[in-house]
Amino acid sequence: MGRTAGETGWRVSRYNLMARLPGTDRVAVANLLRGTCAAYTPIEMYLLDELESLDENHPILERFRQRGLIVNFDEQAAFSAMARMACSGNSNVSLTICPTMGCNFDCPYCFENHRAGRMSPETQDDVVALAGRMLQSSGAKKLDVTWFGGEPLLMPDIIEALSGRLMALAEEHGARYSATIVTNGYLLTQEIADMLGRCMVSHAQITLDGIGPEHDKTRHLAGGGPTYDRITENLRTLRLPFSVSIRHNVYEGNQDQLDPLRDRVKELAEESGNRLWYYASPVTDNTAARERNSGANLKCANGLGEVDLSQGVYDFHAARGLFCAAHRLYDVGIDDQGRLYKCWESVDKPEQSFGHAHRWDPMNPILTADTPDLLTQFLNTAAPMDDPECRDCVFLPQCAGGCPIQRLYYSKACIAVRNMPERFVLGLYERLRNENKQKEEQKGESQ
Repeated sequence: MGRTAGETGWRVSRYNLMARLPGTDRVAVANLLRGTCAAYTPIEMYLLDELESLDENHPILERFRQRGLIVNFDEQAAFSAMARMACSGNSNVSLTICPTMGCNFDCPYCFENHRAGRMSPETQDDVVALAGRMLQSSGAKKLDVTWFGGEPLLMPDIIEALSGRLMALAEEHGARYSATIVTNGYLLTQEIADMLGRCMVSHAQITLDGIGPEHDKTRHLAGGGPTYDRITENLRTLRLPFSVSIRHNVYEGNQDQLDPLRDRVKELAEESGNRLWYYASPVTDNTAARERNSGANLKCANGLGEVDLSQGVYDFHAARGLFCAAHRLYDVGIDDQGRLYKCWESVDKPEQSFGHAHRWDPMNPILTADTPDLLTQFLNTAAPMDDPECRDCVFLPQCAGGCPIQRLYYSKACIAVRNMPERFVLGLYERLRNENKQKEEQKGESQ
């Protein structure tokens, strides 16, 4: 025998997670850096255990390598470099634009303290000029816009006017334009839906917290009053030229609505022909909700339960090097006054603004920021390799250190499935197996 695999530098990945498949002798192994999950026989698991003593030309090595189970490089250093590359990426410019910070709802768990206001024509000019500077300095070939608030549909005229200008700007720079919107759905009409379609809005997020009164407990009008019937009627009767994800904010009082709401969303999609799908997301604590003192019990009773597990399984991906857009220079939020932010959970908090659309120059981002520390602190939370707990955690490739605003202003929020690794792996295996089965069935139907 020639050299061993160990002598040539191969070793088992530090980012493998394992779980025995119930009722079998096989083991599911997920690699959280490469984003793979597959089942292995006892013989294969034995070979993995004995990796460093295997011949360097053993055929099993290539299969293990392709799935990331074995490596011949420093994975921690690689992930740190991956994070730096991701944060400096300039392939697209992303703007989260708030035409107003006002809202027609008063939801007890909302992280924003809403205020009346409307983006002025002068601020709209600043937004367009900033987008042009960002496209010019980045050389990006894509401009992504998210309409946010407050409730953005309180100002549909601003959305329409700014969209036209931003679409023309993207064309001028040879960039592709795309847009999404986060709205409560109450103000949707066919006229507004058609306008959003013309403005190239391809996706919307609308929240339902349950069926009927269960939804209305938390998703009610600012002056009081129900909203469920009107929102669902809009989803059922309007012809929506964009897809819609129906978000269910799950807390202790509405967990029993998971299955009924999922079924209702499916019914609405079938009745309307609109592209609707459901997803659940646990409510998280925030300062604004505590100060609102609504008395609502918003604690997620499951803690690390089925909702967290399903969300973690759904979000599984190959390592990207960052947690969210707040880590990228060319992703910014803009409030109705033109103030700039790195996180959309900050857009109602002027004290967290790092600059202004009129003044900030992405060619010289630090020195043209009004408050450079409020920009650099977000960028510097990426790849938290100076945090020993994060550096040594098997889940680092998936969470990249977690939510930066949580880390900066509250406390580090670890990925929920960290405390249920075996259930996580089994969930991943089931998800990927079902996806592969569907692909095979679709392939068979097309032949």
